[in-house]
This record gives sequence, C-alpha cells and structure tokens, in this order.
Amino acid sequence: MAGISPISPTHFLFLSFLLFSAIALAIAEDENSFARTVNRKRLGLRKEKLSHFRLYWHDVLSGKDPTSMQIVPPVSNTSMTRFGAVQMIDNPLTETADIKSKLWGRAEGLYASASQDGSGLLMAMNFAFVSGKYNGSSITIFGRNPFLEKVREMPVIGGSGLFRFARGYAKASTVNIDFTTGDAVIEYNIYVLHY
Repeated sequence: MAGISPISPTHFLFLSFLLFSAIALAIAEDENSFARTVNRKRLGLRKEKLSHFRLYWHDVLSGKDPTSMQIVPPVSNTSMTRFGAVQMIDNPLTETADIKSKLWGRAEGLYASASQDGSGLLMAMNFAFVSGKYNGSSITIFGRNPFLEKVREMPVIGGSGLFRFARGYAKASTVNIDFTTGDAVIEYNIYVLHY
C-alpha cells in the first residue's frame, strides 16, 4: 500500500499562508460589505469634460402665472432684508433674456433671505433641462447669492442624467429687475465638469 508522503515545512508554510489569507480576505469583505470600489467604466463614465451653459433665469412674481411664490414670510415686518422669507420657484430657463425665447429648462427649488444686514440669499435649485441633448438631466446649484453685487458666484454641487458626478460653478448677473413687481431676469453662466 502506497503511503502518503509527508509535506515539507516550506509547503506547509505556503499552504497555511494561503488558507489564512483567504480567511482574512473573507472576513474583511464581510466587515466592509456596505462599500466597495467600482470601476467607472462599468457605470458608463468616460472621459470628464468641461461644459459652459449660458441661460436666462426668469423670476416672475407678478401677473396671473407667477413662477416664484413666497411660502414663508419674513420673520419681521420691519426687516429691510426680508430676513427669513422663502420663495419656492419654478422659473423658466431660456436661450435669451426674452422670456418668449427658446425654453431650455426650468429652475426648480427655492431661495431664502439669509442675511440680517445685507443682500444675501441662500439658493437651492435644480436646473432641469426639458429640451435638446440634455433633456431629462439636471444641474444642482446650492450656495450664497449676494444679489446686489454685479456678478455672483455659486457652486454646482452635483446633477443627474448626463450630469452625474457634476461639479463646477455658476456666475449670475442681473440683466433686468423691476423693483415695483419684483420680477427679474438673471443671466447664468455655468461651468460644469461632468462625464
């Protein structure tokens, strides 16, 4: 009867190392099962690119079809800055400053008067595209808007659709404001890195 040949100490150490490595790897995967590294190509992410968009944001408070509605009044009737006031918006984003020009999307979200002694608004909005190549995609802008300054800069913090993993910034400048009605047209130049 043929006997089982003994394992050399080198082979024994090698096999033990493989066994313990496999066990350690299985335990490590189990402990971190909520997170894993993903290959960006599997998500359809190719080379990152920089895009520039110029859109006109129409904040309409007057008339029979306003696109901006106050949902929270200011905390005080004597506040010069309307501190605490919150506006919900569904503003058209057009190709030119004329509200009747091509509609590229809608600015959906809100802005709030966040400064007690200045002209600071907190802007939280999605630029949701409704036509063209980016139809169904959106860019998310969230940040401070010192609206009395000539040019304001706000961060792009993300997006959806063709703007997944987006980041960048938006520059806003006032084209026209009617101090009687509160209606305003703002030019937005958005620079966004996306895939």
